[in-house]
Amino acid sequence: MSLAPYLLRRLGGLLLVLLVTSFIVFGLLYLAPGSPLAFILGPRGGTPEQIAAVTEQYHLDDPFLLRYVAWLGDLLRGDLGYSIVYRQDVSALISSRVGTTLALVSMAAIIIALVGIAAGTFAALRGGWGDQLTSTLAAVGLSTPSFVVGVALISVFAVGLGWFPTFGSGTGGVDTLYHLVLPAVALSVASAAYLARITRAAVLEEGGREHVQTATARGLAPGHIVRHHVLRNSLIPIVTVLGLTIATLIAGAVVVENVFALDGLGSLLVRAILQRDFAVVQAVILVLVVAFVVVNAIVDVLYTFIDPRITLGSRQ
Repeated sequence: MSLAPYLLRRLGGLLLVLLVTSFIVFGLLYLAPGSPLAFILGPRGGTPEQIAAVTEQYHLDDPFLLRYVAWLGDLLRGDLGYSIVYRQDVSALISSRVGTTLALVSMAAIIIALVGIAAGTFAALRGGWGDQLTSTLAAVGLSTPSFVVGVALISVFAVGLGWFPTFGSGTGGVDTLYHLVLPAVALSVASAAYLARITRAAVLEEGGREHVQTATARGLAPGHIVRHHVLRNSLIPIVTVLGLTIATLIAGAVVVENVFALDGLGSLLVRAILQRDFAVVQAVILVLVVAFVVVNAIVDVLYTFIDPRITLGSRQ
């Protein structure tokens, strides 16, 4: 399949996923107990005139389907809605926080790729104590929740040693990267451990294939065999897991951002859910869905560069 038809098919799938997701999110929010009026008017409520004015202003008395269709129309025009809690456009809220989440996810993805692939390759090639040590550390990393890792990192490296700040995302640039070191590590531990396991299994399987044995018999250097015959042919499962991991990091950042008090999309989503800020919840979730679909599309395209025998949209 050529690139243009594939991208069109992916775009159609993305629009369908967004449509279904938006409808589900819209419906679930309306089924939740409570009312947005309580957060607008305060715990004591308001006079009947105030309630009527707020209801009319935010169209809270319109039927569900009517509000849903109207919201879709606004979305197509680039209008993500208006926050009833922050009293500003949702697009402005997201744009002011997406940079923090993007930097956090990018740092975590780099850590996952470097540590996971290196550790898995080391375990497969080294064997013995190296394999046992890597497998043990991977098991510990997989079984430890990210918020526990985050609290431990804060206790040791922020409070105890004072090497890193305890919370916040800094003032921008290098300072932001410095503030995001501990959150990125906390976010990447479990995923790096899982990628290490996948890499180990893929390298072990590829190392036993006939073409690797033939290259060894021909007297090729071990480093050349590992780079050109083992690792390259092991990249398909590794890239698959890495792509899915990166796609889910944005959702996983919700917990980490709250532990480290970062002003990213994750913390914004949690506050919006607690305050029943419908427009913010819908917009942030749609951003997460778009990111997931786009990353998976990029992974599919990468397959063709790793192995030219694979066509777009095929995993074989």
